[in-house]
Amino acid sequence: MTFRRREKLLAIPRWPTAEEASRGRWFTPVQLGPVQALTRTWVPAMVPWRATDEGFVTDAVCEWYARFAKGRPGVVVVEATGIADVPSGPLLRAGHDRFVPGLKHLVDSVREASGGQTRLFIQLIDFLAIKRRPAREAYLGRFLALTPRLRAALGEGDDTALRAKLLALSEPALDALLDEREREAYRQGLRERVTDVQVPHIAALPQTLPPLFADAARRCEEAGFDGIELHFAHAYTMASFLSARNDRTDGYGGARENRLRLPIEVASAVRQALKPQTALGCRFLADEIIEGGNRPDDAAYFAVGLARAGLDFLSLSRGGKFEDARQPKVGQAAYPYTGPSGQECMPTTNIAAPGPFGRNLEAIAEVKRALVAVGLLTPVVACGGIASYWQAEACLSNGTADIVASARQSLADPDWFEKVRRGEGDTVRRCLFTNYCEGLDQSHQAVTCQLWDRAKGFEENANVSRTKDGRRLVAP
Repeated sequence: MTFRRREKLLAIPRWPTAEEASRGRWFTPVQLGPVQALTRTWVPAMVPWRATDEGFVTDAVCEWYARFAKGRPGVVVVEATGIADVPSGPLLRAGHDRFVPGLKHLVDSVREASGGQTRLFIQLIDFLAIKRRPAREAYLGRFLALTPRLRAALGEGDDTALRAKLLALSEPALDALLDEREREAYRQGLRERVTDVQVPHIAALPQTLPPLFADAARRCEEAGFDGIELHFAHAYTMASFLSARNDRTDGYGGARENRLRLPIEVASAVRQALKPQTALGCRFLADEIIEGGNRPDDAAYFAVGLARAGLDFLSLSRGGKFEDARQPKVGQAAYPYTGPSGQECMPTTNIAAPGPFGRNLEAIAEVKRALVAVGLLTPVVACGGIASYWQAEACLSNGTADIVASARQSLADPDWFEKVRRGEGDTVRRCLFTNYCEGLDQSHQAVTCQLWDRAKGFEENANVSRTKDGRRLVAP
């Protein structure tokens, strides 16, 4: 895309005056169960890759969230935080009591930075195993299980001889020999699914997950978080239970009501573990995008069920699935934001009409209408390329949603909510929607914004924390 075309797409003819902003809904309070957010502005969960390899909070994690809090959004949601006490790289974890002191320090940092104005929630996640794409020699020579079917197809010989036959096959012959899951493990990397019920720990997920979520939520409440957001979205365990592709036959797959069963049981277990003053909501998909996946009518059904189960808010995202992810390079793992569903989740200015701004709103509106139709007032959080006051205000005033979230624009300029509220929209540092940040996330590097190091007046600030390659770790 040319600079001129991008500039045209990003252009905002006029920002609101302070008086106009004060008359709108975006900067009015909203009740989230027992918690009141002072405005309907929301920074959704983003993984910045600043935790330790053991999952502990670091000073860099606190700086990241404190910087958002200085812009005083109504709510900041802390990144996807693991509920299990298992190694997961530099991602936050809440699977053991030893993580509580660091999480408490994070809460205190945000409260201080926002002057107590911002409510802090934390997103809790479970994920299944995914392996890196193997080299041909490693997969065929070691990893591929020599099943009876493969042995029969390959003929006589011991394991060494059979693996030699595999290695000698052409790629088309290998494709014809391997079954669908074997081909995927070879081309993409081995990935567990919730439908792998022949694996004991996968079969037992409906029994093991509710207490794991509940215990992690209790720890986060102990650390001082105002609310819990259950991660039922994108490519991860709970989203996979909700997915139309979930055909488990144990009562937790197939029909919609069965696919909703575990999310309801998780929410119930978490609610029982929390005190009444802590908010509880979830994030799920308004549209999976993938072939055979959930559509907005499925999301509407789930929203009604989750709201009736007592959740205090519903945050709706879009896409971001493994099923259509681009093939990773050898030695790298598949990333669920690289295929068509991922592009819908984080659209750039290169995406097809109607462009990157508000692509999820039509689906969210369908969900909201379903809630209203049965008399449910559970607040709905909208997101997806919403980066102007007028767009956010229209979303609120026409009843599409009750809260408007912004991830990438908030990353570009954490002060943008306050600037708009004060009538200083012309000073907002506008996200370019190139997904520079997403590229860093994909490679598990510290997430930053390409605009931070271009900001005038900040180039010579020697006190700014930086990455090893010199990028700013904190927004100007």
